Amino acid sequence: MPAKQKFVGRSVPRLEDRPLLLGQGRFAADISFAGQWQMRVVRSPVAHGKIGSIDIEGALRLPGVHAVWTHVDVAHIPHIPFRLTGLKPLEPYQQPVLAKNVVRYVGEPVAVIFAEDTYVAEDAADLVGLSIEPLRATIFAAEQPGIYDRHLTTEAGVVQKSYGDVDAAFRNAHAVVSLELSIGRHSGVPLETRGAIARYDAARDVLEMHGAAKVPHWNRDTIAQMLGRKKESVQLYEGHVGGGFGVRGEIYPEDVLVCAAALTFRRPIKWIEDRREHLIAANHSREQHHRVRAAIDKDGRILAIDDEFFHDNGAYMRTHAATVPDLTAAMLPGPYRVPAYRAVGHIRLTNKTPCGTYRAPGRYESTFVCERLLDAIAAKVGLDKIEIRKRNLIAKGAMPYRRGLDTLGTQIIYDSGDYALLLDKALKVAGWPELQKQVRERRKKGEKVGAGVAMFVEKSGLGPFDTVRIEVKPDGAVEVITGVASIGQGVETVIAQICADALGVDYGNIRVIHGQTERIARGMGAFASRVTVMCGEATRLAATKLRAQVLHAAAELMQTSSETLDIVNGEIIRAGASGPSMPLAELARTLPAGLSAEDTFESSHMVYPYGVHVAAVRIDTDTATIQIERYVIAYDVGKAVNPRLVEGQITGGLAQGIGGALLEEFLYDENGEPLSVTFADYLMPTAREVPKVSVLISEDAPSPLNPLGFKGAGEGGANPVGAVIASAIDDALQCPGAVTQLPITPQRLKAIMRDARNS
Repeated sequence: MPAKQKFVGRSVPRLEDRPLLLGQGRFAADISFAGQWQMRVVRSPVAHGKIGSIDIEGALRLPGVHAVWTHVDVAHIPHIPFRLTGLKPLEPYQQPVLAKNVVRYVGEPVAVIFAEDTYVAEDAADLVGLSIEPLRATIFAAEQPGIYDRHLTTEAGVVQKSYGDVDAAFRNAHAVVSLELSIGRHSGVPLETRGAIARYDAARDVLEMHGAAKVPHWNRDTIAQMLGRKKESVQLYEGHVGGGFGVRGEIYPEDVLVCAAALTFRRPIKWIEDRREHLIAANHSREQHHRVRAAIDKDGRILAIDDEFFHDNGAYMRTHAATVPDLTAAMLPGPYRVPAYRAVGHIRLTNKTPCGTYRAPGRYESTFVCERLLDAIAAKVGLDKIEIRKRNLIAKGAMPYRRGLDTLGTQIIYDSGDYALLLDKALKVAGWPELQKQVRERRKKGEKVGAGVAMFVEKSGLGPFDTVRIEVKPDGAVEVITGVASIGQGVETVIAQICADALGVDYGNIRVIHGQTERIARGMGAFASRVTVMCGEATRLAATKLRAQVLHAAAELMQTSSETLDIVNGEIIRAGASGPSMPLAELARTLPAGLSAEDTFESSHMVYPYGVHVAAVRIDTDTATIQIERYVIAYDVGKAVNPRLVEGQITGGLAQGIGGALLEEFLYDENGEPLSVTFADYLMPTAREVPKVSVLISEDAPSPLNPLGFKGAGEGGANPVGAVIASAIDDALQCPGAVTQLPITPQRLKAIMRDARNS
């Protein structure tokens, strides 16, 4: 009898790589249709101003230009709605697809050109005359709120979360530790910029949009609603996607405009973003300013945390609405016991690019704040940074741990975890005692070296559902049709591994369909590290159902009971006995109705992976640059379907976290003019800045909320990077609390070192 292979838990090769390695990838720019027109966006050069006039005559006279739209042509299209955390008071701040009377950031779409080719469209855009009366630009979110529009102020809303008696805790505290901290504005910069290609099929009365990503079904439904169509008459198609990171795949004005134009002109319309557009028009993220304090007892145990912060959301509230500040407020307590807690987040609008989510949204920010606070408490009571964390960690025996907070429509209940154990494991991998010894010896020689540690809790597996249908084709190939999306994270491989184990076939014989709205009625897409948890379990359920169907049908043909049969490597065999077998393909061809099964996994609670980062750095005092010499990441994901892919996710997240910690920042002058519009100004880490990393994937705390124990792995590499590097720099300077702002650029580090010398 052949041996039954198991695929979950193995680092098998990725299924999606072959076409990419052979140059057969089909990204948005690779998709074209006969007779298509190119769209070019005319963007505001002014951060804040009243539109006097838009002169399109010169552009219309240019040969090859077919049409020019301004707001009057799209006035019937509603503003772009919210997808998540859509608080009612935020709705007046939603973005129109083209500016009406006022522009609110440099890069805001004010007109669109439709032309024969890209070059003509670009030339025509330069011929559009904009008369805009400049108004005062709001740049700093923490300043007093001003007027946004008539009765609206620049404080769009307030997020408030609390439990326990915070005021009493501070009255009775042994000591209070207070900090003022800032996280700089930065965002995801995928290799592939945004793109959308729309065409209208009159014969089917179907509007197609190609270049979809992340949440195709929600985008399909929303575009249909905005354009007054039935959702069945709009279909979205995902090709290969050159990176997502929370930025790609949301509905932007350009997506709606190409679809509206395809319907109006009955022509395919194509738009591909250039890099400058991406840096000024795609979602920014992260910018927050916190005033946080902790009440502690004499032993450094936290009695309460009180945080007021200002979230700079840019000029409009886009699809994510209050998601980022809501997550910041909800996740700030991290893995620690905090008996009383209060967070008040002010959502402020400024004349900058609107914001959305970016890998570990709200948690990169809140972990920086929380871990800076833990280091400050350690300094206050004279403990080292390891001991202060151990004293405040939630114990394993307290799981499941009800936080008393909510976010994304769910109660925060930590499902499982052994935080102290993972800390010990991370310190062992880092060789912490020896590392401390080496740091002391090198300091004696005059080197500025130090080590830091940061802990965090992530959230993943956001519901409420995922549905999967599995079909066996006549040739024996298995097709798994999902409602998720692939943004490079290995969806096809991971889902195939789960299906293979549950069904009894080789994972290489499974094709996973994603991002095709016409193939499955509903789907939630790929965000919030949800795919492995939600779609993975839906796949297991559907495959288990299909397996039972296969064995029942085969039992009749093989004249035995289904209990005596098994499926091994795609062959239906008699379990524990030799004899004739039946290929799965043969059974599929035999049955008139074919072989297929569908199932849905529903969940009302998220799952919570957690981790520890350890970093060792050296400061070059002449250039004020930071070299990361050692980096360790320990991350508990419950159960790793493919450890190599998890490690890849973690390492990629680390690179992005380093960018936000040391290099990346969108800066503006006092008039709202963006100063980071090329890669000469917006600096990102290269292979030189990203250290070799030691990754420990832990499976000590599988989730009890799904049978295989899965937790998400996509954001733990980025989450605490700013926090741990700040901790290490403080240690190198022997100046607790020195780092209060990210990114820690050479200019800021010079100022920190100067202040450290003076003090």
